[in-house]
Amino acid sequence: MTDKTMTPEEVVGRLRSGMTIGIGGWGSRRKPMTLVRALLRSGITDLTIVSYGGPDVGLLAAAGRIRKLVTAFVTLDSIPLEPHFRAARERGAFALTEIDEAMFMWGLHAAANRLPFLPVRAGIGSDVMRVNPGLRTVTSPYEDGEEFVAVPALRMDAALVHLNRADRLGNGQYLGPDPYFDDLFCEAADSAYVCCEQLVETAELTKDAAPQTLLVKRHSVTGVVETPNGAHFTSCAPDYGRDEAFQKLYASTPWPEFAERFLAGPAELDYQSAVRTWHEEQQ
Repeated sequence: MTDKTMTPEEVVGRLRSGMTIGIGGWGSRRKPMTLVRALLRSGITDLTIVSYGGPDVGLLAAAGRIRKLVTAFVTLDSIPLEPHFRAARERGAFALTEIDEAMFMWGLHAAANRLPFLPVRAGIGSDVMRVNPGLRTVTSPYEDGEEFVAVPALRMDAALVHLNRADRLGNGQYLGPDPYFDDLFCEAADSAYVCCEQLVETAELTKDAAPQTLLVKRHSVTGVVETPNGAHFTSCAPDYGRDEAFQKLYASTPWPEFAERFLAGPAELDYQSAVRTWHEEQQ
């Protein structure tokens, strides 16, 4: 058995500029924000980001770290369009591949199964094909002869995900209402890093939760980081909800001002302390 525990800095130390990095979660829900912030503290740039996008994309876009984005959307959920993503996209800061949510999912499935593509019905007859001229179609070899979109595999150098609990071996558990696609991100990447609210013993993972909540299996995980409140300001149900007040601050504050106050420190503890101070000031 292998102890895979790491620090955020050790995870980022294994990443390099120019990589393709997948980020789990969905919109402003259960994003691995501790690892995203660790990326921001590094000099890593020129990234291709693969994500059902939320503030992970917004932060990296505002900081100029993205060369290309592959996504189905970029939203803060309660704020429909991520403002820092929008600003970066409007000034042409990076290339964008925008596909249907189902196409994105099957791209992950293809990569997880080491297939070059998977055929899907999604996209046929829509502007997805027009804005992505590189997409190809395939025809069923059977009697139906149906035409499908051949969604290319979304292969990644590394994946970053956040879960409620994990053990030191790399098994990860979600306790909220939705698994999202964190398992597919891990399986579709050459290496995968799980940050979690709490590290527990392996036996504890199934003591009070159904076996199917063991979403991420150790065979697909390279490293595990214990990082309480590590999805902030996104939600991590049932541990905590989205910090709506702070998210509104993030969305309405010019990037240099936000970065100076909350992201200038050398460690995650500095960010968490700055957030606590801000909340105290609002009381």
